[in-house]
Amino acid sequence: MSDFLRIGVAGLGTVGAGTVRLLQDNAALIRARTGRRLQVVAVSARDRRRDRGLDLSGIAWHDDPVALAANPDVDVICELIGGADGPALDLTLAALEGGKPVVTANKAMLALHGERLAGLAERRGAALCFEAAVAGGIPVIKALREGLAANRIERVYGILNGTSNYILSTMQETGREFADVLSEAQALGYAEADPSFDVDGIDAAHKLALLAALAYGVAPRFDQIHIEGIRHVSALDIALADELGYRIKLLGTVRYTEAGLEQRLHPAMVRKDAPIAEVDGVFNAVVIEGDRVGSVMLQGRGAGAGPTASAVTADLIDIARGIRFPVFGVPASDLLTVTSAPLSTHRGSYYIRLMVVDRPGVLADVAAALRDHDVSIESLIQRSRDPGNIVPIVLTSHEVSEAAMQGALDLIANSASVIEPPRMIRIEPY
Repeated sequence: MSDFLRIGVAGLGTVGAGTVRLLQDNAALIRARTGRRLQVVAVSARDRRRDRGLDLSGIAWHDDPVALAANPDVDVICELIGGADGPALDLTLAALEGGKPVVTANKAMLALHGERLAGLAERRGAALCFEAAVAGGIPVIKALREGLAANRIERVYGILNGTSNYILSTMQETGREFADVLSEAQALGYAEADPSFDVDGIDAAHKLALLAALAYGVAPRFDQIHIEGIRHVSALDIALADELGYRIKLLGTVRYTEAGLEQRLHPAMVRKDAPIAEVDGVFNAVVIEGDRVGSVMLQGRGAGAGPTASAVTADLIDIARGIRFPVFGVPASDLLTVTSAPLSTHRGSYYIRLMVVDRPGVLADVAAALRDHDVSIESLIQRSRDPGNIVPIVLTSHEVSEAAMQGALDLIANSASVIEPPRMIRIEPY
């Protein structure tokens, strides 16, 4: 084994530049722990003239990132470009085809092409590592694939997007509305100019697909995840949840049920005293429930140059040590294709908010619709009377199927007294 591990880095944005900086700053420490020198010898990025605050002297530059894969002086590729397709996928395919290991932070690419890439890596004898793709600096991939390998995983759930968690936490603290807090998050750099991937749940769902693959040995199936974002969560919902003893979080959950593998990403209410309810700001958290270990929660920063570069470098250190695992914990040829549980089969409790015209008989009509669909009310909040004006009716249900609850809400929505679509948030028993 050579004294050097020669690294090619594609993408010098926040994560790429952070990785180069970490490898340079902590070079002596990393060498002491691996017995090898991890050295960046080649890079690729769009703009050579941009000042990234890095010493890139003596490092080869490739305008075409795919050229990194063909560079004979490069032993391992760091794909930090991003994007499910395009140059990132082309580079990864070329590197693996040539038998070179790849380290990536690209959850979108793996969520959509993970089975194909895992198969190629296995055939060519090349490692494909992605600790940085889920929850930034939190070592959740290693926890699932290695530390908890002896456990039958019963459920995995978590807060997988720091931007959405920051917005919901700030709404909770200040009572401000979503749009106002989103603008603040954009000004602070926590949210992109186009925040859709974060606030609409796409980013978190990509990560959930990878957690499902690791937890259950299945091929990643992003298209089988039920996804809802946080745009419809109002300050009123957050205040009412607080009154009921809950916090609202954007949660991803994966578990096996009698109907199949349930994968869902949506706003959820969790009890105030649940550990995950206390995870605020830009932090992420993942809870893994195993049949032997019980419940394990991992918490930390889910994004940013330092935490993500830490995870990228952890994978590089594994490669330097000669450690290699199947991409998703089992051989690619053994990845399962399983039945996806329809959301209609989900059973749980629900929070419902209705905005209605205050007049006699409205509450009776709502109760009748719930009764006709076998929905039992656990609690009810109705403000003081304000005849003729719009008032909220808020209720929580006992456990019921999603299909029954949706049927009741469809019926309620058609009432002339209900002036906007009912707002429904699932309550999780954590």
